[in-house]
Amino acid sequence: MEQYFSATQKMEQEVMFPSLLRGVYPQEKGSASAPEGNTDLYERYQLLKAIKPMVEKGLASVTDQSQSGADADTNGSSDDSDTMDAELEERLSHHLAGLQQVLTHLTRDTNALTRRYSQILEQISPSEGQPS
Repeated sequence: MEQYFSATQKMEQEVMFPSLLRGVYPQEKGSASAPEGNTDLYERYQLLKAIKPMVEKGLASVTDQSQSGADADTNGSSDDSDTMDAELEERLSHHLAGLQQVLTHLTRDTNALTRRYSQILEQISPSEGQPS
């Protein structure tokens, strides 16, 4: 989770001119430069920017729900509670694994976009990065 937020923060700080990403496609190993139906990096940048608040809001609402759910979960028999706890644990584990996969994918995409943006800037003005 921290890696994802760190990557998106770095992307937001470094990508000062997102329009430079228009018409630039991700460089994937063994593929053509712009396969049909592929989104350019500008569209990916917009998507990654839009996803971040949803992730933050989702985490906040999960925290709020878990606090209110803990207060409401004081009744019930022991057997039913044990069965429900096991089912909840399994469901939570499944969803956390899925969330981890999604966040790993988003982090990888965000880092790749930031690297590509840096490469574009170096191509535009290669002398700025090197001391005179």
